[in-house]
Amino acid sequence: MLESIFSFLFKYRPAVYQRGQLGFESPLPFAMVAIGVAALLLVVLLTYRRARHRVGRRDVLILAGLRAAALGLLLFAMLRPVMVVATVVPQENILAVVLDDSRSMQLADQGGEPRSDFLTNTFASEESTLLDALGERFALRFFRFGRDVARHDVSQPLGFGETRTNLGRALAGVRRELAGVPLAGVVLVTDGADNAAAELTEPLLAYQSDGVPIYTVGVGRDVLPRDIEVSRVEAPQQVLEGSSVMVDVMLTQTGFRGDRVTLNVEDAGRIVNSQEVRLAGDREATMVRVKLTASEAGTRLFRFHVPPQSGELVVENNARDVMITVEDRREKILYFEGEPRFEVKFIRRAVAEDENIQLVTLQRTAESKYLRLGVDGPDELAAGFPETPEELFAYRGLILGSVEASFFTHAQLAMIEEFVGRRGGGLLVLGGRKAFSEGGYAGTPLESVLPVVLGRDADPEFFREVEVRPTPAGLGHPVTRLADDTDQSSERWSMLPPVSVLNPLGQTKPGASTLLTGRAEESGDSYVVLAFQRYGKGKAIAFAAQDSWLWQMHADMPLDDMTHETYWRQMLRWLVSNVPDPIAVTTPMEQVEPGESVTITADIRDSSYLGINGAQVEASVTDPLGVEETHPLEWTVTEDGAYRTSFTAEVAGRYDIRVEARRGDGVLGEDRVEIRAEPQPTEFFSPAMRAALLKDIATQTGGRFYTEASLGGLAEDVRYTEAGTTKRESHDLWDLPILFLALLAFLASEWILRRRRGLA
Repeated sequence: MLESIFSFLFKYRPAVYQRGQLGFESPLPFAMVAIGVAALLLVVLLTYRRARHRVGRRDVLILAGLRAAALGLLLFAMLRPVMVVATVVPQENILAVVLDDSRSMQLADQGGEPRSDFLTNTFASEESTLLDALGERFALRFFRFGRDVARHDVSQPLGFGETRTNLGRALAGVRRELAGVPLAGVVLVTDGADNAAAELTEPLLAYQSDGVPIYTVGVGRDVLPRDIEVSRVEAPQQVLEGSSVMVDVMLTQTGFRGDRVTLNVEDAGRIVNSQEVRLAGDREATMVRVKLTASEAGTRLFRFHVPPQSGELVVENNARDVMITVEDRREKILYFEGEPRFEVKFIRRAVAEDENIQLVTLQRTAESKYLRLGVDGPDELAAGFPETPEELFAYRGLILGSVEASFFTHAQLAMIEEFVGRRGGGLLVLGGRKAFSEGGYAGTPLESVLPVVLGRDADPEFFREVEVRPTPAGLGHPVTRLADDTDQSSERWSMLPPVSVLNPLGQTKPGASTLLTGRAEESGDSYVVLAFQRYGKGKAIAFAAQDSWLWQMHADMPLDDMTHETYWRQMLRWLVSNVPDPIAVTTPMEQVEPGESVTITADIRDSSYLGINGAQVEASVTDPLGVEETHPLEWTVTEDGAYRTSFTAEVAGRYDIRVEARRGDGVLGEDRVEIRAEPQPTEFFSPAMRAALLKDIATQTGGRFYTEASLGGLAEDVRYTEAGTTKRESHDLWDLPILFLALLAFLASEWILRRRRGLA
C-alpha cells in the first residue's frame, strides 16, 4: 500500500530513487535561470514589504516564504531534473532464482495453505506471470537448496523434504556456480529458517564486493497464531551414576499466554519427571528447571516434551532430545586439611558409601607429620602435599581446608592455580581460621582463582554465627537443592541450625555466582557462604562455613535427617563434574541427520596437561550395523594438542567413536563418545518467517525485501542494478505529481492567508 502511494506521488518505484543519481537537463544555463528566479524573489519581497502597514512582520515572512517556495518548485522544474539509473540490457544478463526446498515450507500458515503452494505457483511453475515478466529481461537460472544447493529444472516438482536450511552455503554455491557470467542479481525465496552453524557474513561480503544485489522474498507468517516450542535444553554432557542432574528448559509460545501446560521428561520412553508450567507472555521465554537422577550408567537419551495443545499449527517443535553420558567410575578428590577438626570426619562419613567418590585425605597433625586416609598405596602422598603437576593433576578435585598460604611454596600455589585453569580440575576452599584472607592468601596466585574478594586486612578475631539461606540461583542449583521441589528445599534450609564463619566474605567477583548467604543473628549483617566461578578450564568454589557438621549433629536435628549427607555428596559430585581427562573427544553435535558430516575433535595432553603435537591419533568409528572404520586425526596446527577429522554418518542409528592416541610405541590413552544419526525436526523450530534476517540480507547487498503482498514490484525493481551488462536511462522528474501537488499547496496557502488578511 505504501509503495503504491509512493509510486503515484513520485511517478516511479522506490528502487529508481534508491539506485539512481539526480541530474539536470535544462536547455537554459543554470546561471540564467537563477538570475531570473532571484529577480522574481526580489519583486515578491518588495511587494510584501509595501504591505507591512496592513499586516504584521510575521505574516509578511510567511507569505514571502510561501511565494518563494512556489517559485523554487518552478525553478526545479525548469531545470529539467532527471534521475539517471543503470538498467539491465534485456536478455544479456543472468538472474538466479534460489528456492527453499526444506521441510519448513510444508507449514500451512498461508491462509490454511502450505507455504510450498505459494512458492511453487509463483516461482516454480511454467505458468507463473512473475516468471514471465522476469524472463522478458533476464535469462533465468533456477536453484533449490536445503543443506546444500543444486540446479533445478522448473518443469520438475520440488520435494520440500530437506531437513536443514543453510542460507550461507546456498548463496556461496550460487555465486560459485555462476562465476564468470553477467549475474544481475539473486532472488532468494525462503522463510529464512537458517538452522545451520555456518555464518552468513562471508557470503554476503562476497556479494557486496561483486555489486550483486540479493532480492529476498519472505514466505510464511512472521508470527504464528498458536504455537508452543521447547526452544532450548541445557544439560551436562557427562555425569556420575546416581548424581542429581539439573536441566534448564526454555519454552516459548504465541497464543497461549498464561496457560498451564505439562512438561514431561522421558528416558527410553519411560516418564521420569513431569511438572506443570505456567507460560509467560507471547514470544517471552519461560524457564523451567528440571531435576533428574542419573540412575543407570551408559548413554541416556532424554526427551523433554509438551503434549500438543488445541489449535497448535506446529507440533514437531514441542519436544527436544538430549543425550547425557552417565558414567560409573570413581572420581578421585584430594582433601588437604591443615589442622584436626570435626569437619574432616563428617565430610568423609557423608560420602563413605558413595562408590563413585574416592576422598583421599591428607591431614596435618604436627610439623611435617600427616595423617593419610583413603590412599591407594603406601607411596601416595608420603612426602605430604604434591610438589609436581603430575602428582597433583592425577586428582580431579582438590579441597583446601584451614591451612595457611605460607605452608605452600610459591611453586605449589602456582601449581594449584594451574590445576584449575589448565588441568580443568575443581577446587573447593573451606572456611577456617587459616583460610582466605585470614590464611594470608591475598596477593598469592590462588587469589585470582577464588570467586570471592579477599580483604587486605585479615581479622583473626572474626566470628559470626549465621543462618544459611539459598539465593534464587541456589534454590535450583544441584548442590544446594535439598528436595525435588524448590519450596520444600527452601523450607529445609530454613530448618537447619546456624553455623559459624571465621572469614568475613562479603563480596564476590564479577562473573561469580552466589548460592548461599548467611545472616548474623545479632548484627543482621549478611555474608557469602557459598559461591563459585569458572576459571580457565575448571571451576573454583568457596564455602565459608567451618562447621557444617552441625547440620547433622546439632541437638535440633533428627537422627535420621540426611541433609548433611545429601549436601556433601552433591557438592563433591559437582566438584568433579566435567573435569577433562588427558584424552578428551568431542563432536559439535550429539545428534545429526543421516548423511551428514560429523567432525571429531580430540584434545591430547600429557600428565601435566600440556598439549602433545607429535602423537599418532586414530578414531575407530563403529556404525549402527557394526561396521568399523578407522579415521586418522591430524593436528590442527592452530592449537597445541588439538586433532581433528570427520566422517559421514550414512546410516541411521547410534555411532560409537573411540579415539586412541599413541606416541612412538607407547599408548597415551583413549576416550570415546557416542552420537546418534536420525531425522531431526530442526526445520520446525523457530518456524515463523524471519523477516529481520531477510531484510538484513537484502539491505547489505543492495537488494530489497518482499512479501506476498509487495511482490508485484519485484520484476520492475530488478531492472535497476549496477551488476551485469547495463545501460544508463534518464527518468524525468519535472512532472512528478508530488511537485504539482506541492505547488498547488503553496499557492493555495498563500491565497488563503492573503484573503484572511484582506490582501486579496
